[in-house]
Amino acid sequence: MRDLKGKQAVVIGGGSGVGRGIALGLAEAGLDVVVADIERASADAVAAEVRERGVRGRATVVDGTDPDSLAELAHTAVSAHGHVHVLSNNVGVMIDRPLTECTDRDWAWGIEFNLMSIVRGVAAFLPHLRGAGDEAHIVNTASLAGVLALPPGPTMPVHLGIYTVTKHAIVAYSEMLRGELAPEGIGVSVLCPGMVKSNLANTSARNRPERFGGPTKEPGPPPPEVESMMMAPETVGPIVVAAIRENRLHVFTHPEARPAVEARQAALLDDFAFAASERGRGR
Repeated sequence: MRDLKGKQAVVIGGGSGVGRGIALGLAEAGLDVVVADIERASADAVAAEVRERGVRGRATVVDGTDPDSLAELAHTAVSAHGHVHVLSNNVGVMIDRPLTECTDRDWAWGIEFNLMSIVRGVAAFLPHLRGAGDEAHIVNTASLAGVLALPPGPTMPVHLGIYTVTKHAIVAYSEMLRGELAPEGIGVSVLCPGMVKSNLANTSARNRPERFGGPTKEPGPPPPEVESMMMAPETVGPIVVAAIRENRLHVFTHPEARPAVEARQAALLDDFAFAASERGRGR
């Protein structure tokens, strides 16, 4: 989907962090953008930034886990802009807790927000993407944690088990969806960013629904040495735009993470070699 100027995009979870970066990147590329977020003030602020780039920007509130809310968002976007060509799904939560201590409600919260919000977002917008009469594209935000499985360490002493499991699921979902929609001319990419400056931990804490335990205490800022390694959200947007144009499956923001991915793949291949040697011995 190389010709983006004048097209229409919807960014779910676009009020901050990666979603904001994508919304601004799309606006810079000439797309009109509907910025949807659970927090109205954040959506309004980003929509204003979108308009500063010379395109139309509209803010609206959405609950990415509610099919009715997503259906209303789709209706609003199509009514306002006529078509939707790009859908960006960015709803997500972060849970810092060892897997051995996670409750059923923790799992339900993580799966509902990190995975099912994307599944439902696609379901709500796919009829409109199909009806755009042109190429269309979906970008689902996962994480570098979707291709790695990293235990807590000195730099990042957090337990991201549920986050990692659900982000792996998003990567697999996006790859399967890409295969299904390719014959229709609809591209699918999965964004796997490394550390990006955002307030995800805080929005996760204050917006946790009562059915999953209610709001929790918001964490403090990350240590300076960690924050210094974080990418600005504005840097993510142009990377996503380039990936849409080239119809890339995996969208990486931190190429310096490649050795860690290669090490994981090497361990996988080593296990295949072990299996082959054991079968060769007749075991």
